[in-house]
Amino acid sequence: MPDPSVVAVFADLREEGRELDCLVGELPDAQWARPTPAEGWDVARQIAHLHWTDRAALLALTDAEGFAREVEAALKAPDSFVDDGAEEGARLAPAELLARWRAGRQALDRALAAASPDVRFPWYGPPMKAASMAGARLMETWAHGQDVADALGVRRAPTARLRHVARIGVRARDYAYAVRGLPAPEGEFRVELTAADGSGVWAYGPADAPQRVTGPALDFCLLVTQRAHRADLDLAAVGPDADRWLDIAQAFAGPAGQGRAPRGTR
Repeated sequence: MPDPSVVAVFADLREEGRELDCLVGELPDAQWARPTPAEGWDVARQIAHLHWTDRAALLALTDAEGFAREVEAALKAPDSFVDDGAEEGARLAPAELLARWRAGRQALDRALAAASPDVRFPWYGPPMKAASMAGARLMETWAHGQDVADALGVRRAPTARLRHVARIGVRARDYAYAVRGLPAPEGEFRVELTAADGSGVWAYGPADAPQRVTGPALDFCLLVTQRAHRADLDLAAVGPDADRWLDIAQAFAGPAGQGRAPRGTR
């Protein structure tokens, strides 16, 4: 019998994609060129990036050698391969891009369900099991969906699906230091987040950890996906290392992101 937690993350990924699809599915063509808070990225580039990354995940699950070739290509252009992938898809007509993104999501969903749950598949960061890959795809879908929602002036209600984003953000703590060439702090932090759906507190790390982070789960997710500046979020840190982490946190693989400027300075 499939692990219920694994089945749940697959279902949550489908729902996250469906919610973003509802935002863009009926957009007039002109709105696909609407700029988002990510500099140089319009709505089309956001969706094209998600499609490109979904294709990469599908390749990682089904063709390890083919994915290795993609990694080699990325290493030859580490500063531009992500933008190049988005640019390629954004040149398509919106209807074609939308159709390809939908088909890619369906293909990835089937591959995730068929994948052995105990096998670790290659990725641009550490290898991942299928459930972790689904969580990572959900995180990216939510983050880029936030850019789209901001561009369209839509306020999205936070859901319990954010627990996947929060978990990745916590687990990626040491990566955020490593990608900046910094030593990671010793010991775990305690992270206590007010659940996005109002169901209580999502807690990570030892309860007696001397350094901790607290605040709303939504704010933490916006921080670790670098969709909002720390100054605009209601997050509190106890301890110098926890405080420093909130300045550099990132949940995504790849180079250190530049993040967003505080409101009022954009």
